[in-house]
Amino acid sequence: MTADAGRPGNRRLLIQLLWDMVAPIALFYGLRALGASTFAALLASSVLPLVTTGVCWIRDRRLEGMAAFVAGVMLLGAMGSLISGDARFMLARDGWVTAVAGLCFLASVWARRPLAYLGARPLLEGRFRSDGTPWETLWQNEPVFRRIWRVSTVIWGAALLIDAAARVVMSYTLPVNTVPGLGGLLWPATMVLLQLVNGVYYRVAGLWRLTAGSGRREGRREGEYDVAARS
Repeated sequence: MTADAGRPGNRRLLIQLLWDMVAPIALFYGLRALGASTFAALLASSVLPLVTTGVCWIRDRRLEGMAAFVAGVMLLGAMGSLISGDARFMLARDGWVTAVAGLCFLASVWARRPLAYLGARPLLEGRFRSDGTPWETLWQNEPVFRRIWRVSTVIWGAALLIDAAARVVMSYTLPVNTVPGLGGLLWPATMVLLQLVNGVYYRVAGLWRLTAGSGRREGRREGEYDVAARS
């Protein structure tokens, strides 16, 4: 993989992520400024990511699994809020979505490839401290490499569950009009902290030594794989 491979797709993913985070908050406060009720503004802002997902599906004729999952949970949350008429239930929806995402990360620790690995590979493979060795080769040959990504996935899962708990508590204890803004600020805070913790862990655990070609096990014949990697 070359250093430029996949970058346009990654930029589009980043732009879509920023849109999904910022646009609903801006829509909520814009509607509130125009005199809309709190419930109506929350409902409209929760539907916006569904519209974005639908546009992406129409354009690309495909829907990523995580995007479909998030869209489905948002739709169910909006329907539940309509039935209950409870603005705080709608606010807490983001916390429940984040909690389920955290549980998915933890569950994937026992999968063939954990979620942290699957998410990082398109962004980092062949681009950062790499000697060009494919990550799948490292995964097959290096037990340390596999352990690093499983531990990283646990870190992600735990952080998302903590973030989710904070969102639910905020939703039911703080003034309704302040929660969307604080929830929007919580995302970058969580992401920055995650990157810092993971960055330190990757360095201490030796991830970048492995991807750069040092710190690998010696004497392994080409084409020989660990039995664990095949499972």
